[in-house]
Amino acid sequence: MGIFNKVGKKGCDQNSYLAFIAEYKKSMYRIAYGYLGNPSKALDAVDQAIYLGYLHLQDLREPRYLKTWLTLILINECYRILKETKREIPMEELPEGKIENLDSSEYSSLPIKLAVQALPEELRKVIVLRYFGGYTIAETADLLDIPEGTVSTRSRKALQLLRVELEDD
Repeated sequence: MGIFNKVGKKGCDQNSYLAFIAEYKKSMYRIAYGYLGNPSKALDAVDQAIYLGYLHLQDLREPRYLKTWLTLILINECYRILKETKREIPMEELPEGKIENLDSSEYSSLPIKLAVQALPEELRKVIVLRYFGGYTIAETADLLDIPEGTVSTRSRKALQLLRVELEDD
């Protein structure tokens, strides 16, 4: 990983962390959005995860695992937000702009986003990490603490369900 220019035995330096964040924040947002399904909550989760990662940077034992470590922090933050959301009284969300202002890429991906949100949680986690986060089967298995074969099976099952769901539309 060429990002770490001054890596000590424990953790990484602040400049390396900031350089890594600049490259990885888009993936973090995709993962958070996959878990939360809400753009503003996803941004909040990413911001908080970046802050917590920075705050506890000295706790990182192996700098080569920074991506995995930060992803786990992000996932935990998403769970915290989901837990808080369950306590909220649901209100209808108003669109921030007129429907005509949506560009075609946002419009066409809406069915995909809705279909992913409709998946059972165990399948959604795998899809979010594999396809929104860009993780390999092995990395996804490590993050979710499940066997690689389970990741493959859940991925295939989720893709089948998505295919069926999207063909119906």
